[in-house]
Amino acid sequence: MMMHLTTNVRWALAGVAGVLVFATLMVWLIALTHPNKDYSELKLRMRSWWVMIGIFAGAMLLSPLASVVFFAFVSFLALKEYLSLIPTRRADRRVLFWAYLAIPVHYYWVATAWYGMFIIFIPVYMFLLLPLRMVIIGETEGFLRAMGSLHWGLMTTVFSLSHMAFLLVLPADKNPAGAGAGLMLYLVFLTQFNDVAQYTWGKLFGKHKVIPKVSPKKTWEGLVGGNLTTLLLAILIAPYLTPFSLTEAAGAGVIIGVFGFIGDVTISALKRDLGVKDSGSLLPGHGGILDRIDSLTYTAPLFFHYVYFLHY
Repeated sequence: MMMHLTTNVRWALAGVAGVLVFATLMVWLIALTHPNKDYSELKLRMRSWWVMIGIFAGAMLLSPLASVVFFAFVSFLALKEYLSLIPTRRADRRVLFWAYLAIPVHYYWVATAWYGMFIIFIPVYMFLLLPLRMVIIGETEGFLRAMGSLHWGLMTTVFSLSHMAFLLVLPADKNPAGAGAGLMLYLVFLTQFNDVAQYTWGKLFGKHKVIPKVSPKKTWEGLVGGNLTTLLLAILIAPYLTPFSLTEAAGAGVIIGVFGFIGDVTISALKRDLGVKDSGSLLPGHGGILDRIDSLTYTAPLFFHYVYFLHY
């Protein structure tokens, strides 16, 4: 059975497709009019956007259960990518099985809309059980570093991202305009748009660095310009996809703008610590899964609870 999408959500998806078509045409036009410059990376980015948006839209058109499974697979890829980057002990390999096993169990709570278990399973139960498994193995050297790295990765790639999926199973009657799919589309679109807006404003007017040691290309001009643009867009599209009032929409715009930036630079700090430019190569032109969902690791849980406590 296909997921029920409201008319507003269908129009929003069509709008996203239209923007993608326009951007693709602009990239090819720029490449044709400037043959002496290499735009191969930009073209790769556009192809990856087509694939990512196509898969994302396809997941929204499936049944809610299939969509939850899709997000579980995204969490699996993100955790796998994260674990491939961090140094692990040989003894930890037996513990990693339990970390991966936590993914289907955690997303089961999402699929059944069991908020109570969803909110404590990884932060409490896995937090307590993973060290126990390490203790049983008996390897104490590097214990604290291994435990901290593993649980932080599980919280970031599984718990945080799973809040997107939980939006889909929220009661539709609380948001007639867009239901759960509308809320998820609102979150994902604004988070990704915020990244692009901050990059664009920074390129045009950026002079003053925000955190040069972590992300040298991030500027105050880009941060402020991107946040104001995201705030305006959040207010404009809220009536079509969310149950927000004007004030609530403004609050959502601030949360997504500010904490999208924090999520981005947090993953940047991780990559700098590990000495890598990209977290992977799965997405041509973009890097890895973590490079693309870095902002969502912060905006997804914060936006979800903002919506949940206001309207559910």
